[in-house]
Amino acid sequence: MTDAGAELTLPDGRVLRFYDTGASSGDRVLVWHSGTPHTGRIIGPVRAAAEAVGARVISVARAGNGGSTRLVGRSVADSARDALAVLDHLGVERFATVGSSGGGPHALALGALAGERAVGVATFASVGPYRTDDPGWFDGMADPRALRAATEGLSARAAYQETAEFDPEVFIAADWAALEGEWAELGQDAMAAAELADGGEVDDDCAFVFDWGVELSGIRAHVLIVQGEQDRMVPAGHATRLLRALPSATSWWLAEDGHVSVLRALPLAIDWLREHGL
Repeated sequence: MTDAGAELTLPDGRVLRFYDTGASSGDRVLVWHSGTPHTGRIIGPVRAAAEAVGARVISVARAGNGGSTRLVGRSVADSARDALAVLDHLGVERFATVGSSGGGPHALALGALAGERAVGVATFASVGPYRTDDPGWFDGMADPRALRAATEGLSARAAYQETAEFDPEVFIAADWAALEGEWAELGQDAMAAAELADGGEVDDDCAFVFDWGVELSGIRAHVLIVQGEQDRMVPAGHATRLLRALPSATSWWLAEDGHVSVLRALPLAIDWLREHGL
């Protein structure tokens, strides 16, 4: 497969763009869920961490992102079902599912929907479940405007997108150092995503703050929640909410890390997944 990825046409006519390092990469399969926004491409540090343990990586651009057809009103579970369709197409039976930031809920949803096929789940700085009676969900966010707009519905979130600007205060110094170093491709991918976007960022945010369409209690696999305690984009309270929903999950709290720098623990997390079935 080339860096351009491949496409799968679903029964409803939508097209999903996906990326795959190939079966020759190894018997272990890691399904990677990028944050918001994203192109779906498998960036260097993810590929390298997987290759170090002989793992194959598969990544799917969520609907409206990276050339995948938009699905207005999609839920987190809808995107997980799309990922399952790609895995079925590729003949993949066993896999671990890993997501960062906005990819975290989708990694968890895939773990729940896949049943015993999912041998492990890991998230980094994942968004947690939202409830209308939980105003503290926004606490600690340097810039909650996009997600607050999403709670008012698709139209409000789309209207906000027309004038939205990135707030550099969402990242701490450690995040900027990671983006200038080994995780530079992450920032580059987010910028490239804007050129390919078809409402994907808007739809992601709306999916986070409405019913995810899946019960996290349905996850049978071991779960690892990794959270930077200094995160100003998805604060530590989100990990706490995930752990309430997943009381048997393992958590790693990284005291000096923020939203991006926490990803430096990815190789250790993959080792953890290997110890638990990958």
